[in-house]
Amino acid sequence: MAEATDFLVIGSGVAGMWFALNAARGGRITMVTKTEPQESNSRYAQGGIAAVWSEDDALDNHVRDTLVAGAGLCRRDAVEQTVREGPDRVRDLIEIGTQFTRRADDPETYDLHQEGGHSHRRILHAADFTGQEIVRALHAACVAHPNITLLQHHMAVDLITERHLSRRQQTLPPAEDVVLGAYILDLTSEPGAVEVHPAKATVLATGGAGKVYNFTTNPEIATGDGMAMAWRIGARIANMEFVQFHPTCLYHDKEHHFLISEALRGEGGKLVLPDGSRFMPEVDPREELAPRDIVARAIDAQLKRLGIECVYLDMTHLSRDEVAHKFPNIDARLRSLGLDMVTDPVPVVPAAHYMCGGVQTRLNGETSVRNLFAVGEVSCTGLHGANRLASNSLLEAVVFAHKAADTCLERLSSLPPPPPLPEWDPGSAVDSDELVVISQTWKEIRSFMWNYVGIVRTHRRLERALNRIRLVKDEINDYYWDFKLTGDLVELRNLVNVAEMIIKCALRRRESRGLHYTLDFPETDDRLISDTVLERWL
Repeated sequence: MAEATDFLVIGSGVAGMWFALNAARGGRITMVTKTEPQESNSRYAQGGIAAVWSEDDALDNHVRDTLVAGAGLCRRDAVEQTVREGPDRVRDLIEIGTQFTRRADDPETYDLHQEGGHSHRRILHAADFTGQEIVRALHAACVAHPNITLLQHHMAVDLITERHLSRRQQTLPPAEDVVLGAYILDLTSEPGAVEVHPAKATVLATGGAGKVYNFTTNPEIATGDGMAMAWRIGARIANMEFVQFHPTCLYHDKEHHFLISEALRGEGGKLVLPDGSRFMPEVDPREELAPRDIVARAIDAQLKRLGIECVYLDMTHLSRDEVAHKFPNIDARLRSLGLDMVTDPVPVVPAAHYMCGGVQTRLNGETSVRNLFAVGEVSCTGLHGANRLASNSLLEAVVFAHKAADTCLERLSSLPPPPPLPEWDPGSAVDSDELVVISQTWKEIRSFMWNYVGIVRTHRRLERALNRIRLVKDEINDYYWDFKLTGDLVELRNLVNVAEMIIKCALRRRESRGLHYTLDFPETDDRLISDTVLERWL
């Protein structure tokens, strides 16, 4: 068993590292990451971080834009807290070394983008690789801090709770469950090497679950691990039906995950069909700057209507110098693939991008299970409602991670050390000689989730998906207990849990709202303004 730590942080994106850096002011941190610490959903955030920065803008404007995008389901107190504290958190990021882009004509002033759903320019960015730059600065600060221990190539398997202990010890379960740490798989060792990591408090910062779908802008690690682990111990999960599909993922046979930032549409980019005609003016008065759910559905409708594989984003109105200054990363990647946005429209399709639902939290990031916190995309704070406003995700990550760190430090002196925890019990598991089962099942889940639980849904398709996921889940559970653990097997188990939660939430919402659109209930019903909450009774 590993030495007990004050705070166990599972995940190393912006939310996890910001929590660690702030909680390390008074506590010892162990941070667990599946690959390299810089690899996370955060790293691939291109557009920027939204905050009221210009004198022409106001907090009320940002609040209003967020509420409008959220389609009636935002928690106003979560929105106001995030918007109010946002500028201070951005200043903190600048203080630790984050280099945001400044205006070419005024180097003393930060360059502000405008994206879909925003009424003002308020997106601070580092060219078009903002997430990568913030992750760089945070990682450098975390590595230098003596109170932070980083475990690379380790993966959480399950959370350990007092209820778990009572089952192992055959005693009465506690009246209120408490998280005591986690079982962690060492991915550098032989299959089955699981370590016990006790902690006074545990923080989920595992990001989203884009890999539950065939097409996604997310990296390979986005398998919904934190959501699944929290679900298995009975934490409340909310609004999983609201999966944000980014309208513009690059469509190319050599690149399947590359995001074409919304900031391009903010700089005048137009969506066009193969014949060069536009379609967004007929869909929404905001045209290409409509919220993402509207733009993604509009593209999806054109693909199905015309039987085409993609639409195009036309940026040819920008000069070579403008593209090089504003979008150097995107420009370089496109040109490496033989595409040039200065001269030709870019082929794009929608792809799964962001989970607006997740582990339900309070305003300080605490979940419904004591001593368990969730920050970043893994959480459902109430900020995003039924549809996330562009560039509010990095903002949410730092605001709620900061709140969670403050709460944990305030409680630290009163948190007892965790009791002795039992070692991982592998039972009679043996090494697997059928790894094809994992890869095949993974493909099957992602395929029927894309076809049945995608941008446009029907009740019949959802029922079909639920029936199939139950069969797959039984197959995976049998396999899980028969064979020693590998990273792929743990991810597959988590993936099927997340898929089932998305389907169940979608079936419960008998209306169309925000990111959830169903042909059976195409209208919004204001009698149904409430969160869709799942809770597993143990």
